[in-house]
Amino acid sequence: MVDGTQLAESKAIHRRTGTTFYVATRLLPERVRHATYVLYAFFRVADEVVDDPDGPPPDEQRDRLEAIRRAALGEDTDDSVLAAFSELRDQYRIPEAAVDEFVDAMATDITKRRYADHDELDTYMGGSAAAVGEMMTAVMDPDDPDTARPHARTLGEAFQLTNFLRDVREDVIERDRIYLPQTVRDEHGVTEDQIERFEMDDDFATLMASELRRTEERYREGVAGIKYLPQDCQFPVLLAAVLYADHHRLIRERDYDVLSATPELSTARKLSLLARTRWHWLWNKDPDAVFAKVSTVAHVPTRHHGPEGAAPMR
Repeated sequence: MVDGTQLAESKAIHRRTGTTFYVATRLLPERVRHATYVLYAFFRVADEVVDDPDGPPPDEQRDRLEAIRRAALGEDTDDSVLAAFSELRDQYRIPEAAVDEFVDAMATDITKRRYADHDELDTYMGGSAAAVGEMMTAVMDPDDPDTARPHARTLGEAFQLTNFLRDVREDVIERDRIYLPQTVRDEHGVTEDQIERFEMDDDFATLMASELRRTEERYREGVAGIKYLPQDCQFPVLLAAVLYADHHRLIRERDYDVLSATPELSTARKLSLLARTRWHWLWNKDPDAVFAKVSTVAHVPTRHHGPEGAAPMR
């Protein structure tokens, strides 16, 4: 069993590094909430190996990831988070393949900085995001996991795509990474140099509008599977989707400018979305219907100028 010290350390990592998801995690039933703290801490421990710009050289990063993989799959370790995750993996029968998918994706981050097209990016997200959704599904233990799992993987991808679109500036500055595929940049006439110089224009706004729409297709597919989760897990997962997707509203309100600053949800906005989502959930336990009522993803306003109704660039 995961002990109190391991749980406290995992919870602290989650609270410090995953503020949006943490709001939703706190509403999960205890049997899932505690496991989620451990899962998220494991993800962060692996992610931080490759996300530190002042970290060790590539060979040492690979060695560290391989040690994390072995510990996650059962090798003795002094790391309390990894030991807790290993126990959790056994308890919930998390497939070794999902762990391998995730660690392999983290290894990709050691040297890969750009993506050629959507297919290449989707392959990466199969481990970095979809596998995370699969592990969460195992912890929630739905009655029909085979039906729930593909939707959970897709929702995990939607969350990560939102992060990519929100964090364009941060990813360039802190990690020298651009997750907007080259084929999409070429299609819209946006150069790598332009992004690296943080030069905002209508071409970049049109690119962002297109990528937001593509991401929102995955939200709809992911949210459609929430009904297959246990009843006591549905609202927290729905709330997570509402919170993540609300970054799209922020991006649109900024006329798609994610280059001058990184859009962030305020605490007041998160609490407002929590209250609104809870209110609608009290009257209708259909996740699709509530998402349509609360999330701007379901009803993007249409105007007559600029990309997707955005005002001209200022």
